[in-house]
Formats: sequence, structure tokens, C-alpha cells
Amino acid sequence: MSNAKKVNTLTRRDFVGSTLAASAAFTIVPSYAVSGLGHVAPSDKLNIAGIGVGGMGLANLKNLESQNIVGLCDVDWKYAKGAFDRYPKAKKYWDFRKMYDEMGDEIDGVVIATADHTHAIVAAQAMTMGKHVYLQKPLTHSVYESRLLTKLAKKYNVATQMGNQGASGAGVAETCEILWSGAIGDVTRVESFTDRPIWPQGLNTPEKGDWVPDTLNWDLFTGPAKMIPFNEVYHPWNWRGWVTRRKYRQVRHYY
Repeated sequence: MSNAKKVNTLTRRDFVGSTLAASAAFTIVPSYAVSGLGHVAPSDKLNIAGIGVGGMGLANLKNLESQNIVGLCDVDWKYAKGAFDRYPKAKKYWDFRKMYDEMGDEIDGVVIATADHTHAIVAAQAMTMGKHVYLQKPLTHSVYESRLLTKLAKKYNVATQMGNQGASGAGVAETCEILWSGAIGDVTRVESFTDRPIWPQGLNTPEKGDWVPDTLNWDLFTGPAKMIPFNEVYHPWNWRGWVTRRKYRQVRHYY
């Protein structure tokens, strides 16, 4: 390999690593950091695919618009319409597996913000393909799945980051520095407050199912979880109110 090719390869690799390791709360890489001239050359931009783009996924992608948004995948095309309209040139998919099959050679990294119970399986396949991963919180459904992703990231040498915006801001880092420096002495008591959870809790499981909208693929939404009848109270958003009651097949069945 020529020196020129080595430089190009390392630059692109390092760039994708730093991009997906940054917090989604900020614009990832300013143009001057790459070219030094206030412009990013098209050949230096990353090809990013979003999986689960109807809510937090779209917010994440907006912070990556300095790059190429080449693929969008969501099981609910009504919920994802905002992303589809914003990135009309991106290829659209229902099933992330089909996206991986058809666009695997075109994608550098993926931003995953699906429902929690599909985080691990979507991320695991991306890693085995050598794709860098930005995965929204919560990272996984189980300790086993977390350990699996850790092993895969190391094995396939990919850059990974969990989207935890609450811990990514400057205020958190500054607070830690103050505590570690001893500037306020020994802290013996901490009081904190939260408005979470903000979705319904403690509700009974619906006794009947509803017709699945044409814009939603309920089978793909369910993924590795136990199939139950669709009900409009589950999606979008409120499914977290029932998530702890559902039984899941482990990702180990797939890998």
C-alpha cells in the first residue's frame, strides 16, 4: 500500500471513530477539523445509516448532517416521515437486515434508536460487519447482551458509543472535576430529582388487539420479543409502560 493510501485509510478510520464516539448533543465534527479550510471534502464524509428514526433517532441524525445520511430504516413509516422528508436522497427500509444486506458496503457507521428490546440485535449485527455504532440508551435489555456487545466491539475493532445525553454535557464533567479536586470538601450527601418515568406505568395489559396500521410492521417492531397482539396504546412511545412484563428470547439465539 502506498503512503498516500495509508494516510487516506487512517484519516477515514480515525474520523469515523471520533464521529461516533462523540455525544449526539453536539455537532460531531466541525468542517475545519477535517480540511482546515472550512469545508469537508465529499470523499472525507462518512456514510451514516439511521435505524429507528422516528423519535430520538432523528434528533441524532440532525447532529450528523455534516456527513452523508445514506440510509433510513424504521418499522413505522408514519412515525419516521419526518426523517424521510428531511433526507429524501437516503434509501428507505422497513427491515434493518435488508438494509445491511443491500447497503453493507456503503455504510461506515449506524445510529440506532429503535425500541429498547431490539437494541442489542441491531447493534450486534452491525459490529460483526465492521460498522461503527452509536446506540441510544438503554444500551441493552440484559447483562448478557451488554457483555456480548462489548466482546463484539473488541473483536471487530469498531468505535462504539451509548447515547446518554444527560451524562454528555459539560455540566456533568465540570461537576465531576469539582468533586474530584476536593474543592467543596468531602461530599456526604447528594439529593437528586427526576420527572421520570414520564410514560404510563402500572397499567393492565389490554384485553383486545387493534388493527395494525398499514404504516406499521408489528412483526418487525416485536423483533426478538414474544409476539403479542398489537394495541394502539403500545406504540408509539408508551410501550415502555409494559416492557418489564414481557418475556424476551435472548440474543444468544441469533449469535
